[in-house]
Amino acid sequence: MLVNSLIVLFTVAAMEVFSVLAHKHIMHGFGWNWHKSHHEPRTGWFEKNDLYAVFFAGVSILLIWLGTEGRHPLEWIGAGMTAYGFLYFVAHDGLVHRRWPFKYVPKSGYLKRLYQAHLMHHAVEGKEGAVSFGFLYSPPVAVVKAQLRQLHQGPLQGRGRGAAKAQADEQAPS
Repeated sequence: MLVNSLIVLFTVAAMEVFSVLAHKHIMHGFGWNWHKSHHEPRTGWFEKNDLYAVFFAGVSILLIWLGTEGRHPLEWIGAGMTAYGFLYFVAHDGLVHRRWPFKYVPKSGYLKRLYQAHLMHHAVEGKEGAVSFGFLYSPPVAVVKAQLRQLHQGPLQGRGRGAAKAQADEQAPS
């Protein structure tokens, strides 16, 4: 059971690394057609970007099924992907984008850093010039601010989703 638990925990951590790379190079690259909806005002409960969640849920279901059919430890890798998806839903869709009714704005610590960094990700329009591609991890806010300044030669001027909040955060001490 210890090995299976370690596989799940390793998969959750590996999914964050994979997600950063996929977010930066796929979603902000050739997959922008789906992800673009996430950087625009939402007009309903769902957005085209949610197709990524459906796709990865399908992959995790397939892995769990294959594992229960004897291809161990795929079921535990699928369980780790499912756990990551749940954490993503709570932190990204819930905390940052308020896609569920729990309204909480973190005032300090890890959750505040995650919240501010993702708002800064949305502070620019389009797929170019974004920073902080993680969903459950973010570099310190000062690092993300410096990256934005470097990419955009000065203070934030973006009009993208989250820009006003990110601009306010730009002025606030870290």
